[in-house]
Amino acid sequence: MGELANCPKCNALFLKTKLQTVCQACIKEEEKSFETVYKFLRKQENRQSTLSRITEETGVEEELILKFIRQKRIQITHLPNLAYPCERCGTSIREGKFCKACQSDIKDQMDHLNHEDALKIEKENSKKDTYYAYNTKNS
Repeated sequence: MGELANCPKCNALFLKTKLQTVCQACIKEEEKSFETVYKFLRKQENRQSTLSRITEETGVEEELILKFIRQKRIQITHLPNLAYPCERCGTSIREGKFCKACQSDIKDQMDHLNHEDALKIEKENSKKDTYYAYNTKNS
C-alpha cells in the first residue's frame, strides 16, 4: 500500500508507491517527454547525439532523460556518445550504477570490513576455546 504524498514536481497530492513517485498528471507529462526523446533518437542522424544536444533539441530536461536511462527505457547500447554519471563520483559511465574505480573502492572497503569481522569472530572464538582447570587436590 502506498502513502499520501505531495508530487515533487507540481505539489499535488497523490498516492505514492515504489513505482509511482509523481502524480498522474506529471506521469503523463513524463510520457510525452519520453516520446519526444524516443522519436528524436530513433532517427539515424541523431544517434550520435550527446546528452546536452538531446536536451537542446527536444527541450526535455537532462535529469528526466537520465531518469529514462536509469529506468532502462532508453537503451544506450546503440548511442555511442550518450553516458550518465556514476552515482558515487559523477564520472560518465555507460553501464551499471558505479564506475570501475568506485566499484573497486567499494569492493576493497567490503573486503576490509569482512576481514575485520573475521578477525573479530576469530578472537571471540579463541576466548571460548580457553579452559582453565582448578586443581582442588593440592589445596
